[in-house]
Amino acid sequence: MDLQAFKQRILPVQGRLFRLAQLFLRNREEAEDAMQDVLLRLWTNRQQLDSYHSVEALAVQMTKNLCLDRLKSPFRQRMTDDSSLEIAQSESVSPYSQTELSDSAGLIRRLIDTLPEQQKFILHLRDVEEYSFEEIEKVTGLSVNNIRVILSRARQRLRESYVKANDYEAGH
Repeated sequence: MDLQAFKQRILPVQGRLFRLAQLFLRNREEAEDAMQDVLLRLWTNRQQLDSYHSVEALAVQMTKNLCLDRLKSPFRQRMTDDSSLEIAQSESVSPYSQTELSDSAGLIRRLIDTLPEQQKFILHLRDVEEYSFEEIEKVTGLSVNNIRVILSRARQRLRESYVKANDYEAGH
């Protein structure tokens, strides 16, 4: 694979790789580092990339694995990126509503973090990156039916946890 082919096939997925890395690492700088590491590894092995059915699936899998390795690292310092949620300031949205939206988004993020890794990963690919079931199948190696079940369970668990948390906060 030459430079031109690399640019056409790999660089368009940079945004997806970054968002995936940020999902796992929860830190912009670490996500950028992880994405750069993946791109460097892909470039280093560019001669073998043509043998893969889906280079994008390979890149996503590499990003996931690298992030999980970094999370397991004993030297990793947990840092949170508060800039990941930006609610547009607008005159039509009251400060109370902005705070409520921010609280709900923060709660959803925390609840997603409690999901098992596989559910979190598939939920991200489907609902954030908007991958088709067939694309998720390529990335994970799971059948479409399996993916649907995992996604359904993840959404159900999120829904139940969200309702439970809101009922608790409301004092019920």
